[in-house]
Amino acid sequence: MNQFVDLFAEHGLLAVFLGVFIEQVGAPIPAFPFLLLAGMDGIDDGAFALLALVVAAVASMLADLVWFWAGRRHGQRVLSLLCKISISPDSCVRQSELSFARRGVATLVISKFVPGLSTLAPPMAGALGMSTRTFVIFNLAGSALWAGSGIALGIIFHRQIQSLLTVLGELGNAALVVVAMALGLYIALRLYRRLRLSRIKARLPQMLPAELAQRMREGAPVVVLDVRAVGAGLVLSEGIAGALRIDIAALERDCPMDWPTDALVVTYCACPNDASAVKAAQSLNKRGRKAHVLNGGIEGWVRAGLPLEAVQSVD
Repeated sequence: MNQFVDLFAEHGLLAVFLGVFIEQVGAPIPAFPFLLLAGMDGIDDGAFALLALVVAAVASMLADLVWFWAGRRHGQRVLSLLCKISISPDSCVRQSELSFARRGVATLVISKFVPGLSTLAPPMAGALGMSTRTFVIFNLAGSALWAGSGIALGIIFHRQIQSLLTVLGELGNAALVVVAMALGLYIALRLYRRLRLSRIKARLPQMLPAELAQRMREGAPVVVLDVRAVGAGLVLSEGIAGALRIDIAALERDCPMDWPTDALVVTYCACPNDASAVKAAQSLNKRGRKAHVLNGGIEGWVRAGLPLEAVQSVD
């Protein structure tokens, strides 16, 4: 541990850059400790603290731009990849969608402070059609605020951090065991939450895109709900023909549903493992309306060669 501190003292700015960049590309390695150490070292060198703030914000911005452009180009496939890299449960995608729907571009300012949202916000902003200029302005503001808060906490609590480092240094190899156990527990919790969501989805009735299209062509009573996120600064213009745009929060608030009681309800989204659609179907089932989940969401619909049209809104 003492060797790590000595190494940071010698290559602090490089350590901050690499730590922040590696975390923001999706690796489950926290960068906040690097910011705390930078703040602690900044007690005696204000210029170093300022440079660390700039370096951290730039590193975060560079990593986020990569995922933003990837999200714009590849959409759901990038979100699925990020879920696997970060071991984040797919419910994080649903939470990210809800955050964009409620807060719009302000989500990028707060995303660094929310586990899961930090990794998924940039590619989701790209997939939802946010402009590059808007993304850069708000994401850079969020990155600077996050980095600045870490460095400020390091300055404020520098004595406590130094005491903790001293204790860890005295523990020697035992400290590494404690850190490894904590990381293992974190990963196990994430995997459990993912397994739990998969089990919920398995209990819900599924529908293939071709089956839904056939029912719609036959004129069977079907209500298709588009539960993808939409909000300020985002574009969401196309969806399944006749689909109704509705916010999951509206379903959870028990808003009235003016749909035929004999109609088949199908929910769909644009997220890994249909996380938002699963949540919407679950809410409807609790209210006595048996809902199906469109397997593969809107990308599954497109892969099946089925057309998209302008979506309708539900106020």
